[in-house]
Amino acid sequence: MSNPSKDLPNSNPAAHPDMTITPATRRQLRLGGIVAGVIAIVLVVFGLAARAASGKNLDQWTADQAVTTVAVITPAKNAASRTLELPGRFEAFATAPIYARVPGYLKSWKVDIGAQVKAGELLGEIETPDLDQQLLQARADMESAKANVNLSELTFKRMKSLLETKVVSQQEFDDRAGDFAAKQAQYQSAKANLERLQVNKGFTRIVAPFAGIVTARNTDVGALINVGSSTSPALFTVSDATKLRLYVSVPQSYSSSVKLGDEAQITVPERQGKTYKATVAGSSGAIDSGTSTTRIQLAIDNASGELLPGSYARVIFALHGGSDALSIPASALIFDAAGLRVATVGADNKVALKPITIGRDLGKELEISGINAQDKVIDNPPDGITAGEVVRIKVDAPKNGDQPKAAEKPAKS
Repeated sequence: MSNPSKDLPNSNPAAHPDMTITPATRRQLRLGGIVAGVIAIVLVVFGLAARAASGKNLDQWTADQAVTTVAVITPAKNAASRTLELPGRFEAFATAPIYARVPGYLKSWKVDIGAQVKAGELLGEIETPDLDQQLLQARADMESAKANVNLSELTFKRMKSLLETKVVSQQEFDDRAGDFAAKQAQYQSAKANLERLQVNKGFTRIVAPFAGIVTARNTDVGALINVGSSTSPALFTVSDATKLRLYVSVPQSYSSSVKLGDEAQITVPERQGKTYKATVAGSSGAIDSGTSTTRIQLAIDNASGELLPGSYARVIFALHGGSDALSIPASALIFDAAGLRVATVGADNKVALKPITIGRDLGKELEISGINAQDKVIDNPPDGITAGEVVRIKVDAPKNGDQPKAAEKPAKS
C-alpha cells in the first residue's frame, strides 16, 4: 500500500508562496470588511432618511393640495362724478284713442295713418239708420206733446173764465190746471229727448280732438260700428308728437339723486352717434313696492319728428357727489338660500361670508354696499365654500424681469 503523502503535491508552504496569508493581510481584509459594513449601514440609513423625508414632503404636498387656492380682488371705489344709465320709453305728449259714440256703419274715412291733422278736422263719418228713425220718432213725439199742451192751455184758460162766473167748481178748475202742467212737462221731456238724439247725430262725424298725427286706423268702409269701450279697438288714434314724454324707472338708491330740472342725455338705437337732451319734468313721488323703483318723467322737444312715440331709449343721468358703494366683478357674487353674499379672506386666511346689497347692475360689474374697500373678495368662489374655511390666496404670475412669488400659505391655527 502506497503512502498517500507521496501521491499528493508538495504541501510545504515554502514551496507555494502565493497561498501564504500573513497577519498584515488578515488585518487589511478585516479592515476592508469593516469599511464595507459601515458603508452599507450608511447607505441603509441614508436610504431610510431619504424615504422618510420623501414621505414627509408627500404628506406636506397632500396637505397643501387639500387647501383651496382662490384668487382675490379688491373692491373698486367709485369716482366722484358718476353716471346712471337706464332704459326708458317715449310716449306722445298727448295721445287720444277715438271711439264711436253712436252705433252704425262706417260711411267713409278721410285720413290714414301718418297723416297730419288739425284740431276739428274730419277723420270719418258713421251712417246711423237706427238713430235717424229715433230722431223722426222723437220729433213726432215732441209735436204731439206740443199739440197736447196747446189744447190743455186753451181748456185751462176757458175753465179759468168759467170759474170767475161760478159756472164750474174749484175742483174742476184744479184738475184742468194740473193737466196743463203735466202736458207742459211731457212736452219738455219730448223736446229734451229730441235734443239728445240730435247731439248724438253730431257724433256721426269723427273729428280730431287736437292737432297731431294719426298713428292708428282700425276700421274701414262698411264696418259695423259699436259704441266704443275698452274691449273694442279705437277707430282712430291721434297723437301730438311735437313734444314727447320719456318715462324712466329709477332704483330707490338713486331716487334722491335725480331732481326736477336736471338734464339727461338721450340716445336711441336708430340714431347712432346722436345725443338728445331731456329735462326731468316730474316724479311719481313714491317707490313701487314690486320693483323698488320710482317713476321719473322727462320732457323732450321733438319738433323735428326724429323721435317716435313708443320707442326705446337709453337715458344717462349725471350723478355728482361721493358714494359709499363699491364695485366688484359679477363673478364674485354668491347667490343661495341665504341671499346675496360675497366671500372675503381675512388676515388668518379664513373665509368670511358677508351679505351685500346691489345698488346698480353694470353688466360685468356690480355696484354694491355691505363690504369695505380693504376687504379681499374672492373672485369666482368655488361651490360649497363655507365660512371659517382656510384657503390659500393665489398670486399672479410674475412679469418679465420680476422674481416669482410663492402663493400665500394659510396661517396655522
